[in-house]
Amino acid sequence: MFQVAMTCAICGSPTRIIFEAPVLNKYPARYCRCGRCGFVNVADPTWLEEAYRQPINPEDTGILARNLEFSKAAAILIARLFDPRKTFLDYAGGYGIFVRLMRDYGFDFYWHDPFSQNLLARGFEYRPGQGKAELLTAFECFEHFTDPAAELKKMTALSDGLLFSTILLPDPVPRPEDWWYYGRSHGQHLSFYTPASLELLAEKSGLIYHQLSENLHLMSRRRLDQRKLQGLMKPSARDGLFTQALKSVTSLTRDDYLKISGERGSLKDGS
Repeated sequence: MFQVAMTCAICGSPTRIIFEAPVLNKYPARYCRCGRCGFVNVADPTWLEEAYRQPINPEDTGILARNLEFSKAAAILIARLFDPRKTFLDYAGGYGIFVRLMRDYGFDFYWHDPFSQNLLARGFEYRPGQGKAELLTAFECFEHFTDPAAELKKMTALSDGLLFSTILLPDPVPRPEDWWYYGRSHGQHLSFYTPASLELLAEKSGLIYHQLSENLHLMSRRRLDQRKLQGLMKPSARDGLFTQALKSVTSLTRDDYLKISGERGSLKDGS
């Protein structure tokens, strides 16, 4: 019988250690599961400074394919469910790939990430005082959180809608050697969710959780039609819906160039 380790970071129920496994090939890690919502997290990670010497770890070979896939999904959802003329925010924006794609499509996206360098969306950083975004995106960061509720509180201060990705925990819970998403070789993945845990997490912030796919999720203050959402995300319909979505906007690529080149020109003139 496993010992009680701590309380669940999402619902406050007791958790139990379900297994121990090495992280970064040297640090012992205890994986704890909530008896109520099924949330699994790593207790007391001591290796994070080493794990984040490179914020985006070199094992993330899917970074470009993922951004292309999620940019199409986001464009469809924004065009159908939100106001495409408003401002949007990519939280944990990494190198700025997603923001640049969305601005090229025609959506007024801004970048935010205190841990990574903005390489591709420079000049479009989110500034305090811009007001709430129509929708906040947060891709592949929920599994990095040590305190998901605290992080979600930060996000809901910035938007009432949240589109995010994280791969759901399989059932039954896989052993450490049987699931790549534990990320034990890089040590950055700490939290693993079930639909029940994400639903409870959303409720704590006054949001409603909608599962779009195995790895794509939406939280909103509005209850949305689940069948309609899943229909919008069907792979067979995505290309057509994406083409339709872009008809509602105009690419910002040229305007962004004029803005950035104009700012540089002012600097050169000494003004």
